[in-house]
Amino acid sequence: MSRLLLAALLACLAGGALAQAGMRESVERVLATLPAPLRAQATKPFEDRDRVEWHYTPRSRNGVSFKEMDKPAREATHALLRGALSATGYRKLTNIIELELVLREIETFGWMRDPERYHLTVYGTPDAAKRWGWRFEGHHLSLNFTLAGDRPAADTPSFFGANPATVQKGANKGLRALGEEHDAGWALLDALGAEQRKEAVFDQRTFGEIVTGNQDKVEPLGAAGISAAKLDEKQRALLWNLIETYARNFEPGLAEARLARAKQGRAEDLRFGWAGSTARGKPHYYRVQGARFLIEYDASQNDGNHIHTVWRDFGGDFGRDLLREHYSAARGTRHAH
Repeated sequence: MSRLLLAALLACLAGGALAQAGMRESVERVLATLPAPLRAQATKPFEDRDRVEWHYTPRSRNGVSFKEMDKPAREATHALLRGALSATGYRKLTNIIELELVLREIETFGWMRDPERYHLTVYGTPDAAKRWGWRFEGHHLSLNFTLAGDRPAADTPSFFGANPATVQKGANKGLRALGEEHDAGWALLDALGAEQRKEAVFDQRTFGEIVTGNQDKVEPLGAAGISAAKLDEKQRALLWNLIETYARNFEPGLAEARLARAKQGRAEDLRFGWAGSTARGKPHYYRVQGARFLIEYDASQNDGNHIHTVWRDFGGDFGRDLLREHYSAARGTRHAH
């Protein structure tokens, strides 16, 4: 790792530690607003299997939903989310939740859609020294945070989805909850030359969904698409803008930590791949894969007007590498004594 990258990473970690303390206090405020029965419902042991069983489809969930919260609890939960996300990321979150009302109007079984069926679950006890975590989840949203004492938070997997991707009618006509993710992918594809595009487009059909689904742990996918080493300066800037579009949904400390990890590895290891149609308004898919991370974007359903996106960290999902380092440091401290 270069000195500049190491310095940047250390600065990110320091910022992340500050964010972690604020995150802990925010979660504690949410729990303090809940009556005892709901507080018990909101919390589960850190080791509970539910912590890594994440979902983005409509289903029953653990934790406490907006529907069950009173006004102070809802306000505290939104304050927690605003602190964990950037202003842009929080806007996307609220727009995704609002799309439940759009679906309620346009779907045959729209009565099943409910913007209050979004749940907060806390795993373990928020603590300055011990491991704990939390998740906010519902239809088309799954945000997972893992913390190890005063170490920075791990924030993957993170899933954002939007249906419709572009609202076609009604009071929200024109709303594009994930328009930036859509546009940044197309901007890079459009900037490729003919030969580059042949290499980038690795399949004429999409996969019908993000390839990794809701697996609790993922390995690198095949080396599909075009390597960043084969892009010119302008194209590399567009690729990095695409990566930043996803990273900067989170508060600055977490975003910079993501970007520092994304920079690790060789240019040859960073690839942009496209599948499906290269004509707008049709099913399409892209991925960005580096040495340590994977971004997937799928717009297969509803003729391309239904988006699923995810950021995965091969070693760090659910804080696995963070916790591994935490335990190693703890063992070292015990041996020193």
